[in-house]
Formats: sequence, C-alpha cells, structure tokens
Amino acid sequence: VLLAAAVCTKAGKAIVSRQFVEMTRTRIEGLLAAFPKLMNTGKQHTFVETESVRYVYQPMEKLYMVLITTKNSNILEDLETLRLFSRVIPEYCRALEENEISEHCFDLIFAFDEIVALGYRENVNLAQIRTFTEMDSHEEKVFRAVRETQEREAKAEMRRKAKELQQARRDAERHGKKAPGFGGFGSSAVSGGTTAAMITETIIETEKPKVAPAPARPSGPSKALKLGAKGKEVDNFVDKLKSEGENIMTSVGKRSAEAAKVLAPPVNMESVHMKIEEKISLTCGRDGGLQNMELHGMIMLHISDEKFARIRLHIENEDKRGVQLQTHPNVDKKLFTTESQIGLKNPEKSFPINSDVGVLKWRLQTTEESFIPLTINCWPSESGNSCDVNIEYELQEESLELNDVIITIPLPSGVGAPVIGEIDGEYRHDSRRNLLEWCLPVIDAKNKSGSLEFSIAGQPNDFFPVQVTFVSKKNYCNIQVTKVTQVDGNSPVRFSTETTFLVDKYEIL
Repeated sequence: VLLAAAVCTKAGKAIVSRQFVEMTRTRIEGLLAAFPKLMNTGKQHTFVETESVRYVYQPMEKLYMVLITTKNSNILEDLETLRLFSRVIPEYCRALEENEISEHCFDLIFAFDEIVALGYRENVNLAQIRTFTEMDSHEEKVFRAVRETQEREAKAEMRRKAKELQQARRDAERHGKKAPGFGGFGSSAVSGGTTAAMITETIIETEKPKVAPAPARPSGPSKALKLGAKGKEVDNFVDKLKSEGENIMTSVGKRSAEAAKVLAPPVNMESVHMKIEEKISLTCGRDGGLQNMELHGMIMLHISDEKFARIRLHIENEDKRGVQLQTHPNVDKKLFTTESQIGLKNPEKSFPINSDVGVLKWRLQTTEESFIPLTINCWPSESGNSCDVNIEYELQEESLELNDVIITIPLPSGVGAPVIGEIDGEYRHDSRRNLLEWCLPVIDAKNKSGSLEFSIAGQPNDFFPVQVTFVSKKNYCNIQVTKVTQVDGNSPVRFSTETTFLVDKYEIL
C-alpha cells in the first residue's frame, strides 16, 4: 500500500505531500524529516527502509520525489509509480524549484490523486492524467447557459421599460405638460428624459457599450486616447515596481504604445467627427474550415459646434457580403433606404452636441471560408522526439492593411526555447507563459503572405489554439461616410473620420 507521495527538499522539508491513508500532519512531517538522515552516501539505491516504512525516492535537482510505502508493498510497482510521479511534476511546473512547486501545489495534488486511489496505483498514463485534470464541467456549462438566459431576459426587460418611459413622455406631451428632451439621444432633457435617453442608448449599443450621452457633460476622450491614458497609469505602476526592485518586461507597454499610435485619431478633428469601428470574432479549424465568423460595426457621430447640429450623413455601402444594417430608432429609415442618407425623422430637431452618438450599426455572421480576412495555416509534424512546426499567413482581403499583427502559438511546458528556422518578421519567446509570439508590423497587399518554421519537443496538439491580434485603419465592410450636408440649403460641411478595425477573438483551434 502507498501511504503518501511527497516532494521535499534535501533537508527533508515537505513542500507538497499527499496522504492516501489516514495520517496526521505531525506523522508525515516526522517521516520526511527522518528521510535524509537514513540515506547512505555512496550507495546507489533508490529506496531506504526503516522498521515500519519504506521510502522510494528519486532526486530532482535540489529536491526529492518520495513515495512512502509499507514494507510488504511490491518494490517494482512502486518504482514504476515513482517514475510516473516524477514525469507529472514538469507538466505543471516550469522549473524544479521550491517556489514553483508551491505555486502549483493544487494542480500537483489533483494529478497525484489520478495516479493513486486509496493507496493503490491506478492504470493511467501521462496523457490520461492531463485529460482527466482538464476535463470539462457539465455543471459549469449549465451555469453559463442559465446566466446567458438571465442576461437576455434582463435586456428584454430593459427594452420594455424604455418603451414605457417613452410612452409616458408622449402622453405628457399630448396633455400639454413640459415634454422632456429629444428621444433616444437626450439633448436637453429633464431628469426623466435623461433616464430614458440613457436606457435607449444602452439598448442601441448592447454589443459595444459606449459612454451614454448626458445633457450638459462634454464628451470624454475617444477610445484611442483612453488607451494612451491607461498606458500612463501602467507606466506609473511599472515605475513603482521598478523602484521596489522588481524586473519588469517592457514588451507589453511597447505594444500598447504601438497600438495607440495606430489607433490615434486624426490630428485635425473637425466640428463634425465620425468614428467608424468594427470588431471581428472568428474561429477556424486547424484543418481548414470556418466554424464561425461574426463582425460588428458602428458609426459614432460627434458634433462639437451647434451650427452643424442639423445635418445629414451620406453613406456609401459597397459591401457585397450581405451585411445586415440597422439605424438608430430616431433616424429616418425611409431616407436611409431610398437615398443612403442618415438624418433625423424630424428634420427640425438637431443631433446632440459634445456626445458620441451611434447612428448606424451593422452585423455580418457567416461560415463562408472566402470571407476570412487573414488565413493562418499551422502544420506541426513529429520528427523523432521533437516536432517541426511550419506556420504561414495569407491576407485574403487585399484591400485591408493590418498593423501590429501578433500571431501567438502555445508551446509545451518544461522543454526549453524553440529553435527558429526561417522567419518573416520577428518573434518573442515568453517562457513564463509558454508562448511564441510572431510579430509582424504590417500585413497588406505588398506583404500578403509569410511563414515561420521552428522545432521544439512536443506533440502536434501542443501548438493549438493559435491566436491572432491586429489593428487596422481600414474597415472590413466597405461602408464609408462620403459627404455631410446641412438640412437647410444642402450645403456641404467639413468633417473628419477615424476608422478602426479590431480583433475581439481570432482563434485557430
């Protein structure tokens, strides 16, 4: 019978110990403290015995993997079990050091329980242990499904209440009371109207929450400026850590700065400014085939001068993929359908000032492979004890220009750094998170394909899922604002546009 499995220091101090029979903490600590004193130097045994127990052990750098068994247990089986225990530890710990073992102690205990049950060895191998410890939870899936249902119900309830508030406002107007401000936008509303405005704005932008427009509050900074501000906070925090003697990697801050540079708004921001933003969520199979691709886009209008509050936006939609368009409830749908112009239902009313207002949004959901903007082909092949990995990208949508592209490939743990063969661009090896980051500053029609080759010990499944992030100043769906005119006189208005195409999720499973 196996009494306990422990990882201890050479002085006999227990770091992790799992008992498979009823034992007190004092008893196990006493047995492990006695263990180093019992070993005879110069003899190459892998076990040592006392009057009551047998220690079967294996040295691991500065530590020992020790099994404590009864004296009548089968020594051959114990040695086989010990080998499996010793192979499990590098699976969860990057280094065989005391602090690393302590950090992953629960992972190790769960794995130990898969090897031994009630003192007897289970018939499992390393791959099965990994599968068992990472197994999906049915209860968790049920919980998530229930939570999503509750969220949908809450949104439906919110829409219902918003309609009630709008109805109450209309009734108030009919009876000659002072009517709150303009509908869903909320320009100069009293408190009730403001609440309705905020709720309506939230409903319009469920997929992409923005700052809800308030009557007398100037607009906050754009998303890009927020990113820059966050960067300053991070820099201050990093400086504080450095002053306390911590070594900080600067790659994340550098990447944030690069992203802020790409997403920086136009220098000359006109009185009428548009933000066109798209987000993509894409999942592909490793053998080809698009499992799902969903893209959400929105045009946000920001007006900073009252004299340009009564305008119309001329939209050019050259999309041929079947994008679903949806205008704000206060926008004249007939005008948009017939003339591709965005204007208010009541031309006498004006858009709110100093607020970001969503006027048009669109959605594309597809499983059509030809719609994938950037294809990634990862091809791992086993070669003896190591694995040769070839990965390549190809830009299918040549009108796009992708900046700051990072293709992240997971690596097996505890096998060291990959050996890079050929590479287009640069790479970073994150040994702490076991990731290889392939960095490409620009992917466009002139640089539409590239490849990376590397080799490392592992199996083909170790290199998935591959994840991709990028930013772009060109949008995927070719929807643009070509002209802005005033309602009275139809005279043109100067405007500026800021276009952003971002990744929400981009995975090759």
